[in-house]
Amino acid sequence: MLGSLEVRAASGEALEIGGARLRALLMMLALRPGQLVPASQLIDGLWADQAPAGAANALQALVSRLRRALPEALIESRPAGYQLTLDPGATDIVRFEELAATGRAQLRDDPAAAAATLRRALGLWRGPALAEVAETEFGRAVIARLDELRLLATENRIEADLRTGVTEPLVAELGGLAIAHPMREPLAGLLMRALCAAGRRGDALEVYEQTRERLADQLGVDPSAELAALHLEILRDEHHRRSPLDRRPAHVAPGSRRIVVRFGRTGRGACLCGH
Repeated sequence: MLGSLEVRAASGEALEIGGARLRALLMMLALRPGQLVPASQLIDGLWADQAPAGAANALQALVSRLRRALPEALIESRPAGYQLTLDPGATDIVRFEELAATGRAQLRDDPAAAAATLRRALGLWRGPALAEVAETEFGRAVIARLDELRLLATENRIEADLRTGVTEPLVAELGGLAIAHPMREPLAGLLMRALCAAGRRGDALEVYEQTRERLADQLGVDPSAELAALHLEILRDEHHRRSPLDRRPAHVAPGSRRIVVRFGRTGRGACLCGH
């Protein structure tokens, strides 16, 4: 589902699921494998405010068609809805979420392993998630959550790369991401650190100024304390003409803006860590 819908049997054979509504039904059930999905939610997701008369019967007919298309999957009927009996690990979304969580945990102690795990997670994406239901209400909500998780996993992977000494390839990647997400401060911080590690402190300071101006103009707010602290450290480093200081944050929950700073001199090419 991380791209156009693909369904495969245990043998690896591709299974054809014909019809946009039938594919949407399968996606709604597969998003909650092993869980009851109320019939009312399925009807709303399939027809929104244009449900036909006898929508319950129409849904039942679609479920019957789906059962015939999925000989290895068991769709159970319940009084209140339907349930797809499927190993959660059989869906790319669940595998992505598990790998992303593992990589995020590894980042605390083993950035090289974290980078490898997060690359595996991101490699599961073949295109926009749930592309075939992007215009539906249920699709938009799920897509927004998955896109945020994908961006967070990308930030974590870049963080891991920075800690293992990768610099130059990240500057171009982060530049593109910062353009696509100009108000996202963690990306600005990562770009500043990558530039600083590449010896481009002046460019790093310019990134901060551009971010500060955008935040002020569009949101009427100042940069976060974390971004301001990073800016100050780069200014001090520029003033004293020394390498950036290593900063490694304690683990924080995704979305948290708190950091813990540990100062210490590192070798050439080191960078400020943490956001």
